[in-house]
Formats: sequence, structure tokens, C-alpha cells
Amino acid sequence: MNSNQTIEKLRSMRLSAMAELHGQHLAGNAYQKCTPDEYPALLTDSEWEDRQNKKIMRLMKKATFKQQADMGEIIFSEHRNLDGNMFNRLSTLQFLKQSENIIITGASGVGKSFLSQAIGRQACQMGYSTIYQVTARMFNKMKPAKVDGTYIKELKKTSSTQLLLLDDFGLQGMDNTAREVLMDIIDERHGKASTIISSQIPVSAWYDIIGEGTIADAILDRLLNSSHRIDLKGESLRKGMLKQ
Repeated sequence: MNSNQTIEKLRSMRLSAMAELHGQHLAGNAYQKCTPDEYPALLTDSEWEDRQNKKIMRLMKKATFKQQADMGEIIFSEHRNLDGNMFNRLSTLQFLKQSENIIITGASGVGKSFLSQAIGRQACQMGYSTIYQVTARMFNKMKPAKVDGTYIKELKKTSSTQLLLLDDFGLQGMDNTAREVLMDIIDERHGKASTIISSQIPVSAWYDIIGEGTIADAILDRLLNSSHRIDLKGESLRKGMLKQ
């Protein structure tokens, strides 16, 4: 079997990165520098890394992040009430393995959404499925799904993701349908997956925003009892002094 046939067979088996690297090594006779054990390991590593990178790109695209937030851009300072050690522990994503939640509150522009999406991007890079949603838009999307028969499908998609990011929580009051949707999502995810909620509204006011005491109690009990809290302070980062 000649080298071209080997490369074509690798491609037909969808081992494109391995085929590409093998072709490069053959062209430059670089394979001769490797031992019989080293060369297949080199090709295998190349294929594995290529597939991991493609998986990360798929996860990033599916997450539909609003910002290109990165952990390295987060600003830790006392006036922001953001403890670096605590946030670094969260960045290990141990909370995901334990199905814990994160609640991020603070005034408009202090960086709640940025923090949330930075963790979300970190999760994608570590291979976790992630979805970012503006809360009101999610409700608006789920409401017609209750009518056209696609609600269970949409609920499963939202509930099954390993990390769900709900942004701008509580900016609008909830009607009966929104409460039911939120209850269904939180109940499905409780003890199974993690949710990050960012909100301008303090947690103490969530009960009234959700409304219907029994449902509010059930939702908040599931959300808050296994959550990490971050209450951001300081001036808006949108004033141009710092990058949001």
C-alpha cells in the first residue's frame, strides 16, 4: 500500500487531522526522526487535539454568548466586592460537578453578565454543554411552545444542558406561564445540573417578582440552597474606564 492510499483511508475514516499531519511528515521525511512508538502517538495526539478544538467550537456556538468574556479579563478589587480566591475556586468548575448554582447580583453595568459568560466560556473549554439566555427572551420563546406542542422539546433542551446561564433575571414581572416555565426548568435541573443567574434585583426581592407564594418558595428553595453568591459593587464598567 502506498502512502497516498494510507492518507485517503485516514480521510475516509474521518481522521482528517491525522491524515494531514501524516502527509506533512511524509513530504519532509520528518517521520524518520520518530521511533515506531512515537510516530503513531504523535498522529493520535494530533487527531485528538483537533477533535477537542472542534468540540469546543461547537459548544461555544451552541451557547450563543452575547460577549467574548474571558477569565483573564476579570478585574478583582475590594471596591467591586469580588474576591479573587473565591472566584478562582469557581473557575475550577467544581460547582458543576456538584450541581451547584451561582447567583450574581449588582447594579446595572457592574459586570454581572461578563462574569457569568466568562464562567460559561470556561465550561465550554472544559467540554461542558452550556446555554446563555436572556431570561425574558427565554420566557417569550417558551410561551408559544406551550401552544404549538413543542414545549416538552424546548424544555428538555434547556433543562438538559450542563450549565444554564440566565441573564437579566427579574427585570420583568412574571405571569402564570412564566412562573410555570421557570418552575419546570429549575425543578428539572435541581440536583442534576448547574444554573448561573445574574440580576440587578437583590435576592431578597425575588419572592415578590416571581409571585404566587407556593411556586416562589419552591423555585427559591431549589435555586438558593445550593448556590454560591456574588454581590457586585462599584460604579458601572460601561463608563469607559474599564472594559466590560
